[in-house]
Amino acid sequence: MNNVPEVVPLFATPLVVFELPDAAALNVELRRAIEERMKTHPSTHRSNMGGWQSSWDMDRWGGTAAIKLLAYARNVANRLTTDQEGNVGKGPYPGHFAVTWIGNMWANVNRSGNANEYHSHPGSYWSGTYYVDDGGIDADPSLGGELEFLDPRGSVPLMNAPHLRIAGNLSAGSTERIRPKAGKMVMFPSWVFHQVRPYYGNAERISIAFNLTV
Repeated sequence: MNNVPEVVPLFATPLVVFELPDAAALNVELRRAIEERMKTHPSTHRSNMGGWQSSWDMDRWGGTAAIKLLAYARNVANRLTTDQEGNVGKGPYPGHFAVTWIGNMWANVNRSGNANEYHSHPGSYWSGTYYVDDGGIDADPSLGGELEFLDPRGSVPLMNAPHLRIAGNLSAGSTERIRPKAGKMVMFPSWVFHQVRPYYGNAERISIAFNLTV
């Protein structure tokens, strides 16, 4: 008889973080496309508080680099998405099923004092962010500009004893932050509420956000 308690991580929320292998070359092309777009198109206004945000069709004007970036995201989504039987969405093979991801993407340029308010991405399945330029945040965390996720379970775990945490759930009821780094991609379920904290550097924090819809 096993007397060791089994801990089952119910309702875990996946957060996918990885770095692209050819990021340096890709970022040169992406930055060039974004800078050219900024010269001719004013900022849209959605979640951004200051800064510049492009229209949500960067896959049409971002060139080959943008298409390649979206392809990376689609490939990761294929590996991490299953049907109800657990089959992986890689294609028409035994044990797999075909998924057609409809993607859209847009660029964000935040300068000193700029941020993005809490929001989610209704109507999509996976969402993500890719960092073209971290604005110096990776080297100096005091510059802020982190991607911050709100615990979808709310503040309930903190109500009774806010000085305690359940083992293995240190962030329960609070938030988690991801520090930007050029070449890093972060993917998450589109329903997760998130924001970008104010950036206080003297450069430009450049990111590309995207959605994948079935």
